[in-house]
Amino acid sequence: MLDFPRWKYALVAFLLICGVLYALPNLHPNDPAVQISANRGNTVDAVLAERVRDVLERVSIEAVGISQEMGPGNTRSLLVRLPSPEAQLVAADLIRAELGDGFTVALNLAPTTPDWLTAIRAKSMVLGLDLQGGVHFLMEVDQQAAIAKREEGFADQIRLLLRDARIVATRVDRTPTGIVVQVRNPDDRAAAAQQIGSNIQEVQLTEGAEPNVLRVSLREDVLAQIVSDAIEQNVGTLRNRINELGVSEPVITRQGGSRIVIQLPGVQDTAQAKRILGSTATLEYRAQVDGNAVEARDSGRIPAEARLYNMRDRGVDGRPMPVLLSRQVITSGDQLVHAASQLDQQSGTPSVSVTLNAAGGRRMLEFTRENVGRGMGVVFIERTPEVRMVDGVEVRSARVSEEVISLASIRGVFSNQFQTTGLGSMEEAAQLALLLRAGSLAAPVDIVEERVVGPSLGKENIEAGARAVMLGFALVCALMIIYYKGFGLISVFALLMNLILLAAALSIVGITLTMPGIAGMVLTLGMAVDGNVLICERIREELRAGNTPINAIVSGYERAWSPILDSNVTKLIAATALFSFGSGPVRGFAMVLFVGVLTSMFTSVTVSRAVATLAYGHGRKVRSVSV
Repeated sequence: MLDFPRWKYALVAFLLICGVLYALPNLHPNDPAVQISANRGNTVDAVLAERVRDVLERVSIEAVGISQEMGPGNTRSLLVRLPSPEAQLVAADLIRAELGDGFTVALNLAPTTPDWLTAIRAKSMVLGLDLQGGVHFLMEVDQQAAIAKREEGFADQIRLLLRDARIVATRVDRTPTGIVVQVRNPDDRAAAAQQIGSNIQEVQLTEGAEPNVLRVSLREDVLAQIVSDAIEQNVGTLRNRINELGVSEPVITRQGGSRIVIQLPGVQDTAQAKRILGSTATLEYRAQVDGNAVEARDSGRIPAEARLYNMRDRGVDGRPMPVLLSRQVITSGDQLVHAASQLDQQSGTPSVSVTLNAAGGRRMLEFTRENVGRGMGVVFIERTPEVRMVDGVEVRSARVSEEVISLASIRGVFSNQFQTTGLGSMEEAAQLALLLRAGSLAAPVDIVEERVVGPSLGKENIEAGARAVMLGFALVCALMIIYYKGFGLISVFALLMNLILLAAALSIVGITLTMPGIAGMVLTLGMAVDGNVLICERIREELRAGNTPINAIVSGYERAWSPILDSNVTKLIAATALFSFGSGPVRGFAMVLFVGVLTSMFTSVTVSRAVATLAYGHGRKVRSVSV
């Protein structure tokens, strides 16, 4: 008897409805858009929206929509939707010229998924770089900077070590050839060498030409480990930073000994991408040094233990106010665990609440315990990559700005939790907290190669891929209907449901779809029909053997199940191998193939049997089967 349980009907109907709903967002393509975010000292508001609207009206570009969007870290941006990629490029250039350096103008893609689909968390498939456009960077880590930063840490450790051992050191400095330790008299050199050698295993000691000088250098294996750790930390930091700033599905991988490959689908503005990747924002807390900072600035005579910084605020003469801070850092953003923007409860001004790790908290506790009433400055350090054209040649450099955003007296003892004030706006506080949470780079990175895939090329690839899928689907459907008649129609319905479920699964899981992934979809359609062909051929064999139509259908599905299972298991094994040993586009192809095999098994056996039972089963008297 040809029958199908009601609960299976309900399951099939539920899955098909879910498949249709979660595949629908792919019918709503993204709008080309321009995203405007405020740099330090500026805000995104209604006045900015009116300025942008006026700029577009001057050149007769009608925006599809202008809205304020809230991004990660409570950062606000203005999203301008435009009717075409051509209008997007023109609008971006005009808006950038109008707003200047106070705002960052970036090309982007804005989703058009209806709210009712967004409410059930339905979203379109994530498209790769070759389909929606984006930027590709090859970045190189500055190995010498990583080593120098680590040597500075060892120099600080040696100073504390000698101080605790009551060995007077007149000089502990890092030089291009290593760390130089100079003690007061030659008798102390052996004691200093013993202390350093027994407490710091990563270094090797050599005696200097002078009888009271030691030279400290890092071992070769330690140098290699520092570089490797710096690259791994930078990969993690860049991934956190991109995730914090809302770039979806980035590809960040290590390449070789000192390089990192980054792909950002959907980002069209290389300047914006460079700002996200290369900008380093961190804080340093330094003690204030007694002395006349204005006189030191004007005369150039700065105390040996101090560095001259500029305050963010300007004096009555219009020049930045100078301040003398200690060369030694109390703690920095490297030791930060968490940062959050908030309003200072006492002054009502924007601030960033900072939480340090155990080491940073201990150093801050020791300093504040001994220096209540002394001034402490908060130095804001930002490193921004720049690209200039000099005599027709692209010259890459980095602009490093250091300014004191807060200078206040220490009123009490604190350790790992406190707040930093002196910020210009809540947007600036939110952006600083976001970059601090993402982490500072272990070493600077320089972009050595960049490529931009435009949205128009991505659109052409999507259209070509869609044509390939539709053509493959149409040819398979025509073959099945011509050769298997009525059961061919059932197979076509199962194939259509397979395509819908595959699109829905890719959308839900968030697998990045690339051109190889589209090839995987076409291949899946070709392989999915295998199960239906096996079923139809088994039914025909049973009919030739003299079975009744109903028994032929039942026996056809039962006898076809074993070869269908065997063939699909081998396909799953092949897809798993491709995913395990492949990389990049190969893994994307493997994932689409794996999901497609699973959906084809369900549709070719379960969905087609449900439709066949509706047509021929439930006690009907069937004289013939159209197969």
